[in-house]
Amino acid sequence: MNLFEQLTAKPWLATGAALDDLRHPDEAHRVAKRTALRVFLAVVGVVFMLLLIAYSSRMAYEDWRPAPQLGLLWANTFVLILSSVALQWAQHSVRRGRMDAMRVGLLAAGAFTVVFLFGQLLAWRQLGTMAYFDVTNPAVAFFYLITGIHGLHLLGGLVAWGRTVARVWGDFEVARVRQSVELCTLYWHFLLGVWLVLFGLLFTGNNLDLLLKLCGIR
Repeated sequence: MNLFEQLTAKPWLATGAALDDLRHPDEAHRVAKRTALRVFLAVVGVVFMLLLIAYSSRMAYEDWRPAPQLGLLWANTFVLILSSVALQWAQHSVRRGRMDAMRVGLLAAGAFTVVFLFGQLLAWRQLGTMAYFDVTNPAVAFFYLITGIHGLHLLGGLVAWGRTVARVWGDFEVARVRQSVELCTLYWHFLLGVWLVLFGLLFTGNNLDLLLKLCGIR
């Protein structure tokens, strides 16, 4: 099942054998967790969409001064892609019973995510040391706001990732760990998609016309 299908699935409409599975307490609990995550991701998506609209609306004013492009963000984006790929590998491995490979994928995903967050902090510092830095510049303020909110969501994801990693050494329930890995993978893929949209539209140059058209402002 792809990301869009997972976000738009309606487990409450299940029929036949699916309904029989839902009567089992463990299965019902797993379905509830998946549904809760999908609802949360939908809310997060709306938040970032509103930020995107606000950013594009502010760009339309004549006094807009775009923030400088930071080459470091390209490297950070590549690292975040690697973290998502590592989690996908962990998910692929746990579904096939390859627990050692799953552990490696989980650890690699966490390491890449930490590197990404550290790189974002370096980008903040790099922006702050530039000669024409001005926190009253709305573009700079939006940069801190958007990257900060995205980073906080990744930090929250690391909490769930840490709980999953803690389960995969010693004796553990494979089905429970498998779902945890799958939920972490969905979460990381979603945040990667959000970041790619934000990075592509906001931090790679002057995309004013494209932003205004996408947001229905022009």
